[in-house]
Amino acid sequence: MTETSPAPLVSMRGLAKHYGEGSARVDALKGVDLDLMPGEVVGLLGPSGSGKTTLLNLIGCIAEPSGGTLLLDGERIWDGRWLRPDLRRLRLEKIGFIFQFHNLLPFLDVTDNVALVLDMAGIPRRPAIERAHELLDYLEVGHRKTARPSSLSGGEAQRVAIARALANRPRIILADEPTAALDGQRAGIVMDLLRKVAVDRHATVVVVTHDEKIYDRFDHIFTLRDGRVVDG
Repeated sequence: MTETSPAPLVSMRGLAKHYGEGSARVDALKGVDLDLMPGEVVGLLGPSGSGKTTLLNLIGCIAEPSGGTLLLDGERIWDGRWLRPDLRRLRLEKIGFIFQFHNLLPFLDVTDNVALVLDMAGIPRRPAIERAHELLDYLEVGHRKTARPSSLSGGEAQRVAIARALANRPRIILADEPTAALDGQRAGIVMDLLRKVAVDRHATVVVVTHDEKIYDRFDHIFTLRDGRVVDG
C-alpha cells in the first residue's frame, strides 16, 4: 500500500497584496506560491519591506489578499473573496499568534491571560482554567500560574504568550519576531518549544525573523525580496 503524503496546512497560489491604485500603487506581495506542511517550523526571511509581515498577515486572515488563493487546513479561505463570513471565528479555530512582545494583560495573572482566549471562544470557565494550567505545565511555567506578567522574566513571558497562542488547539502558529527581545539561550529555548509544538500537535509554525541565531532551527527557510519568494 502506498503511504499517503500529508496535506499542507497552509497552501497559497498566486497570493498577492497591493496597497493603493494607479501611480500610488505599492505591490507588497507579487504572486506567492507556497505549501507549508504539518510538523514543520518554517522561517520567513528577507530585508525590511520585502513582504514578510504582509504574508504573515494574509495567512492569519488579518489583511485581505488582492489576488490568488489561500487554503488553511484543507479549507479554501480566499478565492477572489473571503469564503468564511466570520474571520474572527476562523482565527480562533485555526490560528495562534505569537509576537515579538508578549502583550500579556498586566491586570490579569498568568492563568487568566491564557484562559482569556478560551473565554472569547465561549468555553466555560472551569475547562478554560484546566486547559490553561495544562498548557502552562506543558511549557514548563506552571509554577508561575498565579503570577502577574510584571514579575515574569522575558523567557517566561514568551512561554506564557505561546501557551495563549495554543489555547484553542490551532494547528497553524504564526510568530512575528518571537525571539528578537531574547538573548541566545532564551531564544533557543523558545525555538525548541515551538518545535515541540509542531511535532507533538502536527502543527505548522511560521516564523518571521531577522534573528540569525535561530536560522539553524528551521526545517525550511523561505527568503522574500520585493514581494516575491526568491529562495526556499
